[in-house]
Amino acid sequence: MQGNSYPVSPADSATKEHLVNDAPQPSPCTASILSRIARPADVAGLNHEEKEHLAGELRERIIRTVAANGGHLAPSLGVVELTIALLSVFNPEEDKVIWDVGHQSYAWKLLTGRADMFHTLRRLGGISGFPKPEESRYDHFGVGHSSTSVSAALGMALARDLSGLKHHVLAVIGDGSLTAGLAFEGLNQAGDMGRRLIVVLNDNEMSISPNVGALSLFLSRNMERGWARRMRKEVKDLLKSIPGIGEEIAAYAQRTHRSLKTVFTPGMLFEAFRFNYIGPVNGHDLDALERHLHMAASIDDQPVLLHVLTRKGKGYAPAETRPTTFHGIGRFDAATGEVFARPADAPPTYTEVFGSTLCSLAERDRRIVAITAAMSSGTGTGPFRARFPDRFVDVGICEQHAVTFAAGLAAQGYRPFVALYSTFAQRAYDQIVHDVCIQNLPVTLCLDRAGLVGEDGPTHHGAFDLSFLRHIPNLSIAAPRDEAQLQAALLAAPDFGTPLAIRYPRGAASGRPLPETPRPLPVGRGEWLRDGQDAVLVTIGSMTGPALAAADRLAGESGRQAAVFDACWLKPLPEEQLLDIARRFRIILLAEENALAGGFSSAVLELLADRDMLTGLRVRRIGLPDAFVEHGAQPALRARLGLDEEGVLAALRELLPPALRTKQILFSPAGVPR
Repeated sequence: MQGNSYPVSPADSATKEHLVNDAPQPSPCTASILSRIARPADVAGLNHEEKEHLAGELRERIIRTVAANGGHLAPSLGVVELTIALLSVFNPEEDKVIWDVGHQSYAWKLLTGRADMFHTLRRLGGISGFPKPEESRYDHFGVGHSSTSVSAALGMALARDLSGLKHHVLAVIGDGSLTAGLAFEGLNQAGDMGRRLIVVLNDNEMSISPNVGALSLFLSRNMERGWARRMRKEVKDLLKSIPGIGEEIAAYAQRTHRSLKTVFTPGMLFEAFRFNYIGPVNGHDLDALERHLHMAASIDDQPVLLHVLTRKGKGYAPAETRPTTFHGIGRFDAATGEVFARPADAPPTYTEVFGSTLCSLAERDRRIVAITAAMSSGTGTGPFRARFPDRFVDVGICEQHAVTFAAGLAAQGYRPFVALYSTFAQRAYDQIVHDVCIQNLPVTLCLDRAGLVGEDGPTHHGAFDLSFLRHIPNLSIAAPRDEAQLQAALLAAPDFGTPLAIRYPRGAASGRPLPETPRPLPVGRGEWLRDGQDAVLVTIGSMTGPALAAADRLAGESGRQAAVFDACWLKPLPEEQLLDIARRFRIILLAEENALAGGFSSAVLELLADRDMLTGLRVRRIGLPDAFVEHGAQPALRARLGLDEEGVLAALRELLPPALRTKQILFSPAGVPR
């Protein structure tokens, strides 16, 4: 079957056959190898040529599916041969393979019984973009946040030994994930316990953004080039020049446990953790991979680290040349690698508004420093990095360090802005409490992807930030409803003087023009957006837009008028305005895109209860349920959870009685009750 050829790397021997849109080109000796894999163990029975062909098929399926659905392309393309080698050497029915983060797990999914469902990747009701034990018995640990694999695998290794079993346990961790402290805590404990454990370090020199830090430099394969190569040769030549015994000494040095290679590679580091270090190994050479995996499996008296060198995006030229773009990507043209751009007239994203506003602030205020945790592109701090490199810090996948580092800056008079995804801010909870808020330091937490993020699912939804932040003393929390309010909240931050969190959603903003002369957001004050006397919608953040649309729909359908009040702030709450609402309205609908447990609506109810204001009120809350929300497109998830215009309208209809007997509310021209 013919189709458009995908651009492939000429040097990629594993994908010499052209990758096509419709199906892999069959070779003379074999058609589809993937269709013959009835169970994961079947991979081990393939010969070398069949495995090479299978690698090409896997890449074709991954490229085609991610082009249609979006997903993590470059990481998964980089570990195709490694995945085949793991299933060739180890017994998938007994041995446990733990993938760190899961960005690189697509080939694993295809070979462990999910090929027929792979086209549903990341779609509502389809398979997850990450390993998920509920989805497959070959996914042994649920992931989505980085650097967990070593600790989880070590726990499984101890459980195996306590149970008297003999199977292997492997953790596959990327060099980006290895920048996080949790990974080193796991390595430290594993070395101390001495359990039989295999850690495969997938070293592609990149995480989502280019890796940073001393460890990244230490792991860099550049150590195998230039001065290191020359010095090794000079030392070896010097040893050989010793009369009589030089050749023997040089040969011994090459063979010894702490050989010259160990001095010039990360072996020195991992040997210090009491790991038996093997590598580096070409991660795209199937024979070399299988040989060294067998070697790792044969060592049973201490943990082993196998260092594998891979190329992110391997086999697909656009992903190889632009690995950051193709790390996590939306839909694109598989034949050309062209990413489908937003329409020219599309509104900016909240992330872009944040990035541009922060740059504007930094031009006027030298105290501002931007900090991110390996997510400069995702958090919109890339432009800041380009314009103010001396005031930009990427700490790697180290959210805890990012927050305490920011606290140190703030303690010395600077104004750090820490840009994190909401879901990853969870990892720095103790530092937010202990290092920032107890000391009341002026650190601004900029929480992107708050609320439902979409296809990445429960590990990435920003469902809990309002709940886990609002009870912390000294911390103020703003949730802008649109790009103008986001800009206003950021303008307030440099001179706020105390800890501040600003949360905003993923995706396009409202499209409303930004004010020519923006002003800081007034602290602790909400805003009336719509008149009405029959009910009031009290909202915060991203739920304000659907609430306004629903109120307009209600008026058009029935003539009933619902007012809309945007609280703007969770902390400090606009208390006097909320108490006035409770005096004037009998029907109140509270709406937020956060977990209902402990979120914005809980704060409002607590306020009304503390002031004995709940009697006679009909109140309903809508928000995220007490459950982990699955993956799927944002509109589909909001519709399912009743958080879109239709859902808000349905909730309003249920609250309003057939015959209204509420008193009339008079409004001023500005829409404020009087």
